[in-house]
Amino acid sequence: MKKLLILLLLVVPGVATAQQHPLPPNLQGVQHRSDPITRVYLAPQRVMWTNSDTLVTNSSALLGIKDGQSELTTNGTCCMHTNATDTASILLDYGRELHGGIKLVLGPSSSQAPSLVRIRFGESVGEACSESFNEEWRMGYSTNDHAMRDLTLEIPRHGQIELGNTGFRFVRIDLLERSRTIHIKEANAILCYRDIPYLGSFRCNDQRLNDIWLTGAYTVHLNMQEYLWDGIKRDRLIWLGDMHPEASTILSVFGGNEVVPQSIDTACRQFPQPRWLNDMISYSMWYLIIMHQWYMHQGDLGYLQQHRNYIKGVIDHIDSCVESDGTEHLDGRRFLDWPSSPNTPGVEAGLRALLLWSLTDAGKLCLLIDEKEYADKCQAIRQRISKLVKPHNNLKQAAALMAIAGIMTPKQACDEVISVGGAKGFSTFYGYYMLQALAMADRHQQALDIIREFWGAMLDLGATTFWEDFNLDWTRDAARIDEFTPAGKHDIHGKYGDYCYKSFRHSFCHGWASGPTAWLSQHVLGIEVVESGCKVIRITPHLGDLEWAEGTYPTPQGVVSVRHERKQGKVVTTYTAPKGVKVILQ
Repeated sequence: MKKLLILLLLVVPGVATAQQHPLPPNLQGVQHRSDPITRVYLAPQRVMWTNSDTLVTNSSALLGIKDGQSELTTNGTCCMHTNATDTASILLDYGRELHGGIKLVLGPSSSQAPSLVRIRFGESVGEACSESFNEEWRMGYSTNDHAMRDLTLEIPRHGQIELGNTGFRFVRIDLLERSRTIHIKEANAILCYRDIPYLGSFRCNDQRLNDIWLTGAYTVHLNMQEYLWDGIKRDRLIWLGDMHPEASTILSVFGGNEVVPQSIDTACRQFPQPRWLNDMISYSMWYLIIMHQWYMHQGDLGYLQQHRNYIKGVIDHIDSCVESDGTEHLDGRRFLDWPSSPNTPGVEAGLRALLLWSLTDAGKLCLLIDEKEYADKCQAIRQRISKLVKPHNNLKQAAALMAIAGIMTPKQACDEVISVGGAKGFSTFYGYYMLQALAMADRHQQALDIIREFWGAMLDLGATTFWEDFNLDWTRDAARIDEFTPAGKHDIHGKYGDYCYKSFRHSFCHGWASGPTAWLSQHVLGIEVVESGCKVIRITPHLGDLEWAEGTYPTPQGVVSVRHERKQGKVVTTYTAPKGVKVILQ
């Protein structure tokens, strides 16, 4: 898998910003906007299947990159032919999860009229061969909801056609019309991505951890489209809560990319106050946390000033909902993550802890923008909330937030809940905060073991990006997602999923699942931002059972490089830092 990811990066070298293309003279003055997204064509890596060796011939012709030009000849084309009873079908594997669509370059056809084909995109083999419209369509659970992945359309002869705007690895093409022959010269994927360099890096003597770090980085990279989305095959909305682990990964890999503040700004416009962001109280709390996180890395006080009124508005809204005895009547949807939803008492405890965390960061923001009155208000709300601490109810999500918020010691949170059963009860979104609580309790080795077990299990099943949700129980007798389901196994994509991600609607490229990437940079490399703008960085390595680890971390001043290595029972650290960055070696 790593080889494929590195190959992709070699094919599409990074640049810092999107190019600005001038309009032709006859379009000057027309309202327009530039596209930050780059497109490249990628050939299929393998032909996974055809329904007949006689109905589909020379399929290997599709495996190479060609010139993209239609021709009159049939030489070097894949021929698809239908008879009176059978359609022709082919399934292509592009080797890794991609965002975009496909471009068909077509040659001669047995008819001058367009030919009818069905194109299905899939993040797994099962999805690419599945139906879209089912009995739950009206509930929004179809895989054709939002990003279309199952299309029937006419294609030309001696022409080209592009289609698709979704997340996929596999494409199935079915020629539907009877007694028809078409020739396909190319069926290349169109990769749509931000052409930006991977400034951050992580390497150690455990290749599994290296693959996990890079997979998390790539997962978020695919979701950095025009705005920061949490899943490339679904609703294309900006979700502020989901953005926190995504922003953590972006800062560890790409540095201060513009997609984060642009997405925050757009979300704030879409949800004018007094509405909560995304109509969820927790997502307005995450907004405050992200704003502080972003400032600490970037040191952009001007950006905070632009958000002065929105920050104050969130604080006022919270203040009006918290009583003197610590009870609250925060309106809006009460949500942590999907797997925690059935545990209502645990969710309530987690929300209160998240509120305390967000008010701590909000108070710091208010001091930075000279709003001491509001900083004092944050502290007063914290004091009221702290009067009533609700039990975690054995919910790992809640215990993690309580440890981070300081209302439960990390040791107690881990002893009672988070460490119990290891990766059991972890989730792809809140797993990041469970890992943070383990680090706070100095249980870095257990965190490494859980990363290997939980996120590594997705790689074992053929994943090239991390999923919206995952449960280790699903792996029992599960087939890989990059193969047809053999007898005695089950299709993990088609069988599992809940809430809004049932069955094949389940997103297999979800940015909120990238937490281990940020965590490995923060705790194994040990890089902590101490002063805003990364002017001061503390390095505190935690190798656990690793022999060595090295990597880079982007700052506004340049890239910090660090290497830790065990020598004669001690960890020896070497580093380089750009001018303007002071390093404290712990």
